[in-house]
Amino acid sequence: MNAVKRHSRSRGRGRQDYHLDFLRGFLDRPKQVGSVIPSSRFLEKRVVRSAQLAQARVVVELGPGTGGTTRALLRGLPPNAVLLAIEINPRFVRLLRGTIRDRRLIVHEGSAADIPAALAEHGLGRADAIVSGIPFSTMKRREGLAILGSAHASLAPRGRFVAYQFRDRVESLGRQVFGQPRVQTEVLNVPPMRIYRWTKDSTVSDSARSRRSSRRA
Repeated sequence: MNAVKRHSRSRGRGRQDYHLDFLRGFLDRPKQVGSVIPSSRFLEKRVVRSAQLAQARVVVELGPGTGGTTRALLRGLPPNAVLLAIEINPRFVRLLRGTIRDRRLIVHEGSAADIPAALAEHGLGRADAIVSGIPFSTMKRREGLAILGSAHASLAPRGRFVAYQFRDRVESLGRQVFGQPRVQTEVLNVPPMRIYRWTKDSTVSDSARSRRSSRRA
């Protein structure tokens, strides 16, 4: 992978434009968007710190939306890293591809439950970190466990899974797949968000985790 140092750019769009895009996406598919309002810069910075991106080479973002957190992740990544943003909403996919100009970014249209396939499609190995803004509180239990299982299988040993949520549904599901999380709260966001971080236990195999999760589903 060649080292590339290129900052992300927008095509003359203001923050208000992104708020409108975010609202339209929420109205189109409310169960797939975690909030009506995009993340604050305070939340974005806390997520970047939690994911420990400074030494990462492959990072996956689930549910990038209008790209606010995507831009923050790119600012925190080394110049030779790759960010694979997986988005299921076609409106957001078009927006991301049309407005963020950074060669480290790959925008993939698809489901968060298929992270290994998305990584393989783009010739990437296991991720050093996976960041998720998708709302686990609106999902069926089996769907949430499938996404978490996909994330666990896609992480390198000691890789981080970071989810920012305003409800605690992901915590109860994540315990079944990853174990005990570290939890922080960012109050300078509307609404206030919890940031959950898990580190993949390299001593437990993916197959063992999968069997444990399926028994509890």
